Amino acid sequence: MTVGERLARYRDRIRRKLLAAFREERTPRQIAASFAVGIFVTALPTGGVGIGLFFVFISLWSWISKPAIFASVIVLNPFVKPAVYLASFQVGAFLLGSNSVRSRDATTTEFAWVGIQQLLLGNAVVAIVLGAVGYVTVLHLTRVHRRRTDRHPGPSVGSGILGLFRR
Repeated sequence: MTVGERLARYRDRIRRKLLAAFREERTPRQIAASFAVGIFVTALPTGGVGIGLFFVFISLWSWISKPAIFASVIVLNPFVKPAVYLASFQVGAFLLGSNSVRSRDATTTEFAWVGIQQLLLGNAVVAIVLGAVGYVTVLHLTRVHRRRTDRHPGPSVGSGILGLFRR
């Protein structure tokens, strides 16, 4: 399977999950908040515990949209996570000052501690930014989708014809 095919599969999975969320009986803000919470938790270095947290959130808060929160896992997939961690480390180094790692007198333990601090601080900032961007994006997409479906309750003739040519 080529990279392009994989990306197309991920895109289709994200689209299906978000469309399911858009069709739920929830407000656009609830759907967007669910996605943003999912993005925030998924961006953190939880080592897979984040998925378990989703189930806790779903059981605690009735407003959480299951499709929206789980769509975030597909967005921050294993191909994207390294970029998130690299950006997190860079942001942390910027915020803490990258000179703290360059001292020649520092021991390996000190290097590791500084690296962990940079990663965690940067990751918190990146997770907040990604969550905010995710919220705004999904809020907009939900509103646009609902406006379109209110005007045109069924599929258009054009989409029906084009649907014949899709895989």
